[in-house]
Amino acid sequence: MLHKTFTYLLLLSISLTSCAQPAPQQETGLLWKISGNKLEKPSYLFGTHHLAPLSFLDSIDGWEEAFIATQQTIGELDMNNTGEMQMQLMIASLMPEGYDYDTLLSDDDRNFLDETLKEYVGAGLEQMGSMKPAMLNTLLSVMMYKKFYPTDEEEMSMDEHFQKEARDRYRQTLGLESVEDQITVLFGTQSIERQAEVLMCNIKNMDYGKQQMDKLMDAYFAQDLTAMAKLYEEDDPNNPCPSVEGEKDLLNKARNEKWMERLPEMMSKKSSFIAVGCLHLVGKDGLIQRLRDEGYRVEAVVND
Repeated sequence: MLHKTFTYLLLLSISLTSCAQPAPQQETGLLWKISGNKLEKPSYLFGTHHLAPLSFLDSIDGWEEAFIATQQTIGELDMNNTGEMQMQLMIASLMPEGYDYDTLLSDDDRNFLDETLKEYVGAGLEQMGSMKPAMLNTLLSVMMYKKFYPTDEEEMSMDEHFQKEARDRYRQTLGLESVEDQITVLFGTQSIERQAEVLMCNIKNMDYGKQQMDKLMDAYFAQDLTAMAKLYEEDDPNNPCPSVEGEKDLLNKARNEKWMERLPEMMSKKSSFIAVGCLHLVGKDGLIQRLRDEGYRVEAVVND
C-alpha cells in the first residue's frame, strides 16, 4: 500500500499545502471553458482534488462532453510512467548525508513522531527514518486523509483518471512540469531543519489540519473557489503553522507563471482538457484570471 501511495505524493503535497493569494468573490465551478484569443476550438480547465473520490465527477454536468470534445489532456505531470515517477521520488526523498532524526529532533519530539508514524502509516522511524521530513509530512497527510475519509472506491486520483481516459482514446497526455520540477518544490526549497520544524508543527496540530481538510472538502464539493482561496490565506490567526515569506509563492504563484508560458502554445496546437489542482484556479494569480489577462474568454460551465 505504501508503494501505491507514492503515486499521489507529489500532487497531494503541493496541492493541499499550497497557499492561494487573497481573492475577490469569484464565480462558482470547477469546469471552465476557454475560448477566444485566436483559438480555433475551445479548451477546458478543470480543478481537481487529488484524493477526492472519482464518484464526485458524476455530479459535475458537462465534464464528459468537454473531455470528449478535446484532442489532448494536460495535467500538472504526464503520469504515463508512474513506476519511473515513484522511483525518482523515492530517491529524492532520502535524507542527505550527515542528517538524521537523532540530531534534528529532541528525544520527546522524536518519540512523538515515531508513535505518529506507527499509528497512521504502520511503520515507525526504524523503517522510515531514512526519509526527509518533507516526505514524512506528505506521507502522513495522505494517510491522515485516508483514515478520515475512507472509501471503497478504487485508489485512482482524478488526475490519473483523466489521463488514463485520454490514453484509452489514443490521445496525447502532456505535463505542465516535470517530476524534477515538483521534486524541487517539495524537497529543494526548504532546509532540512525547516522541513523538520514544519513536520513537527503539523503533527502536533492535527486537529487544525483535520479542520482544514474538512473545510477544503466542503468547499470543493460545493465548487466554491472563493472559499478554497480563503482557506489558505496567511493571516489566518488560528493557523499554528504559518508558512514563512516566499513559501506560498513557490507552491502556487510561481508554478502558475511557468505554466502560463506553456499553455497558450499547447492550446493553440490542439484543443485541450487541462486538469490541475483546484487551488491553481483561484485568486488574482490563479489560472482563470491569468488566462483572462492574456485575452482569453474563460467561462464557468455550471450545473443547470
